[in-house]
Amino acid sequence: MKKNKISFETSFWPGHVAGNPFKAIKAFFDYADLDYYKQSLTEVVIYSYKRECYEAKNPSTAFIFYTAINTFLKLCYCLPEKSKKWKVTASLHSETTFHLSSLTEEEYDNPFIVFQKAFDENTLEEFESFLCLILELSLSPYDGYPYSDLTTPYIYLIKMLDAASLMKERGIEKISKSPESVC
Repeated sequence: MKKNKISFETSFWPGHVAGNPFKAIKAFFDYADLDYYKQSLTEVVIYSYKRECYEAKNPSTAFIFYTAINTFLKLCYCLPEKSKKWKVTASLHSETTFHLSSLTEEEYDNPFIVFQKAFDENTLEEFESFLCLILELSLSPYDGYPYSDLTTPYIYLIKMLDAASLMKERGIEKISKSPESVC
C-alpha cells in the first residue's frame, strides 16, 4: 500500500522546498525566529476578539504568517511518527532557560511528546481550522466571540513552537538499536 505524503508547501515563505521535516523546521526558524511566531500568533488571537484589524496597514503579513504556520502544523503532524527512529540530542546547556518555555520537564527532555499530545487532542484539520478561524476573525472589522475554543489549540501551538525550536537548537540523532546479548 502506498503511503500518502504530506506536502509541506515550504516554497511559499522560505523560497525553497524542504521535503525532510527536520530540514523544513530549520528553514521555518531561519525564516523568522521563535519570538516572532509566538508574538504574531498571540496578536492574531487577541485581534480575533477586537473590532480592529490585524496588520491593517500590511495585510500580506497575515497571509505570509498563515502559510508559515500552516506548513509548521504539517511538519508537526509528521513528527510523532519520526520519534520512533529519532531522538533529540541531550541538552548540554544548564536548565536555567527551561523556565522560559511552555514545556514541562518531561516535554523538555523529549519534545516529541508535545506533538503526540497535541495531535491526540486535536486533528491536523482542527488545527488548520483554528488557524483559519483566528485569521478570519482578526482580519475582520467586526468584533465578536468566536464560536469555538481558541484556548486549547493556541496553547498546543505555542508548545509545539517551543518544542520545535528546542529540537532545532539541540539537534536530533538517529536512535541506534542496541545489539542483542546472547546468553
